[in-house]
Amino acid sequence: MRPSGRTFDELRQVSIETGFSHHAEGSALVRMGRTEVLCTASVEGKVPGFMRGQGEGWVTAEYGMLPRATHTRGDREAARGKQSGRTQEIQRLIGRSLRAVVDRKLMGEITITLDCDVLNADGGTRCASITGAYVALCLAVKKLQAKNVLKVNPIIGQVAAISCGIYKNVPVLDLDYAEDSSADADANFILTASGGIIEIQATAEKATFDDAAFAALLALARKGTAALFAAQTAALKA
Repeated sequence: MRPSGRTFDELRQVSIETGFSHHAEGSALVRMGRTEVLCTASVEGKVPGFMRGQGEGWVTAEYGMLPRATHTRGDREAARGKQSGRTQEIQRLIGRSLRAVVDRKLMGEITITLDCDVLNADGGTRCASITGAYVALCLAVKKLQAKNVLKVNPIIGQVAAISCGIYKNVPVLDLDYAEDSSADADANFILTASGGIIEIQATAEKATFDDAAFAALLALARKGTAALFAAQTAALKA
């Protein structure tokens, strides 16, 4: 039995609320169970120095957690004067995931930055960030098209992410913190709606796992992201 009482292939309750931020070009508050992440998209009419003159745009991300997003207070990284290695790794993952579904040649020289701020953490924050950031990105692009800044929609695919793991010898979908902290193995799957794989992060925590277990995790991830793609689509239509 899972701590939450869910079946092995059951997602936590998912909701995506758009327009949460009044000032950002696009925003989405994504909730996956008790994990809540605010994703905002901001547009700048320039690109980083290493990209100037190439006629391409840039999509990047930043990630952070509020001090009491977790069980105990964490120091603000700004107060420490540097980001942790974990934070840098996650925000690079979010950026890579979004760039995989954008044709940057269609953007011109603009930058869209996705800020993913974790309000409450109960496992799966990087996956929720990617899922919500995609919605925020789509809303920002829609606004740029309405203003005639972009002639063509540069988004060429749909991306979402979900965690899976082996908990008490059983492959399960969408780990919460109680499962993630004691799982035999856990993995994050970043997938596209067309069936593509952008990235898989899989780690044996307490025991190794075999090909059959990995195949089971991937199958669960595909089921989970199918539901997330539907939630994203519904949010964007709303």
